[in-house]
Parts: sequence; structure tokens; C-alpha cells
Amino acid sequence: MRRLLLTAIAMLLGAASAAAQSFPTRPVTAIVPASAGGPTDTIGRIVMARAQQLLGQMIIIENVGGASGTIGTGRLVRADPDGYTIGIGGPNHYVVNASVYPLTYDLLRDFEPVSMLSNGPMLIMSRNTLPAKNLVELIAWLKANPDNVTFGTGGLASPPHISGLSLQTVTGNKFQFVPFRGSAPALQQVLGGQLDIIIDQASAALSIAKGGGVRAYAVTAKQRLASAPDIPTVDEAGLPGFHVSIWQAVFAPKGTPKDVIAKLNAAIAGALADPTVQQRLRDVGQEMPSAEQMTPGGFGAFHKAEMDKWTPVIKAANIKPEG
Repeated sequence: MRRLLLTAIAMLLGAASAAAQSFPTRPVTAIVPASAGGPTDTIGRIVMARAQQLLGQMIIIENVGGASGTIGTGRLVRADPDGYTIGIGGPNHYVVNASVYPLTYDLLRDFEPVSMLSNGPMLIMSRNTLPAKNLVELIAWLKANPDNVTFGTGGLASPPHISGLSLQTVTGNKFQFVPFRGSAPALQQVLGGQLDIIIDQASAALSIAKGGGVRAYAVTAKQRLASAPDIPTVDEAGLPGFHVSIWQAVFAPKGTPKDVIAKLNAAIAGALADPTVQQRLRDVGQEMPSAEQMTPGGFGAFHKAEMDKWTPVIKAANIKPEG
């Protein structure tokens, strides 16, 4: 009986190994927990269009929006851990939601990191009629108006909201956050002069900022954007260390075989090495991840560091789900 049991186990292990070696034999579904056309969707499509060629199978983007991305990440955590369902998302989906929603899964333990795709800094911007002409003057103006500053956000715990909470801490202010269904309408209100300030992803705001529709004070990164070299960094402009980036990355369900993850990772790394992909990412205000961040282990360590950094900020704000 013992010999039969060992034989059965060996056969199952052999079958699993063979399946992993032959991966992929059919299309892979990539769940984007956000609507089509947004930054996560755009960046995912840029990289996956090339990655699928290197993988040898189609990668089908499936947009699963709703509940700040928790529906999409919930679907991924329940997917078979065979590599045929992966997830693309950012810190709002894979960091922030752990402190806002009563999730039935753990964002750190129940997913396998595959690779970072890009790192997108934010732009600190205001309406053109605001008197501050540079970042130092903006900070002084914020401190002089501690209760009357209107700050546009893309909704509860969105990247602009989280960035604004961090700016509150640095400046000692308390902004009046004005939420919208997405950062695009919030940015339009700043453009129209109805709101004072916003911190939004460069990928979404760069064209408006470069066109002069809003005043861009600084990029929240250590280096200037190649696509907007005239906008200084926060370190240069007077707010040193205020580094906020909205990365996008690929995850797989917990338990996905390591050799399957290695194949997915290799296809993504190959895509990110493509000059055309790199240029398309730069065109939407993205920076390339480091070599370490493109490895499963390196990105996993980065993901944990992001959880450690932002969890206290979000919990201190006592953000609760809407409705």
C-alpha cells in the first residue's frame, strides 16, 4: 500500500513538472482591476503586447473594475495557480486596499510576485490662478491657508488621495479632499480653476501640464522625466525626499510553480528590454524598473517595503469604504 501511495505521488509530481515545462499551451488571461484606458490598463497593454510574442501565446487583457479594484484582485486570488491567470496592478490595488477594505485574502501572502512593469512618478500641480509660482511658494501658500485648500482626488484611497495625505503630513495642513470617479475629472476641475491643487500620475497629466493648462511644480522622483525635462524634481524644487511613485506590476496566484513564474518573468523582462516598449512607456511618463525590481524576489521585497511605508499613513487617515 505504501509503495502504491509513493508511486501515485511520484506520478502526480511528474505530471505537474511536465505541465510546468510545457507552459504555456493556451492563452494567458491578465486581469486588470480597473477600467480600460486608465494608466494600469495602458501600461499593461504596452508591455503585454510584446511579452506575448516572447511567451508564444496570447495574453488577453481582462478589465475587471469596481470596488477600487478589489473585485479584480479577488478573482485573481481564486484563480488556479497554473500561470494561465495573472494580474496587473499598482499600489492602490495591491497595497492600499489592505488598509481600507475588509479583504478575505492577504495582499502580501496570497499572491506571487512576478515582475514590476514600470514606475510612474506623480506631478504636483495647481490651478494657473493660484499665486504660488514655484514649489517653495506653494508650500508657503498651503501653510498660510490651513483650512481652505481644495485638493482633487480620483476617489477614496486613489493615488492622488494617498499622495495628498502624505503632503498633509509634510506641510502640516488639512486639505478639503474633493473626490471624483477617477482622477481625470478631478484634473479637469483644476484645469478649470474650480480646485486648487492635485497630485496626479504623470502618465495621465503630462500632456495637460506640458500644454500649460495647469501649473506643474515638481515631479515626485529623484530624476527628472525624460519626457518633461523642464519640470524639476521635488529635491530640486524644495521638498526633498517627497518621492511618490505609482508602480505597475504583475502578480500570480499563490502556489503558482516557480518555473512557470520564471517563464512569465522572462517574457516580461524581454518585453521591457525592447527599445520600442521603453519609448512607449517613456511617452506616458513612466520610468523603467531596476534590474532587481524585475525579478520575482526583488519585486517581492519592494512590495513588502511599500506595504510597510503606506499602511501607517492610510490607517492614520481612518479611510473607510464609501457607501
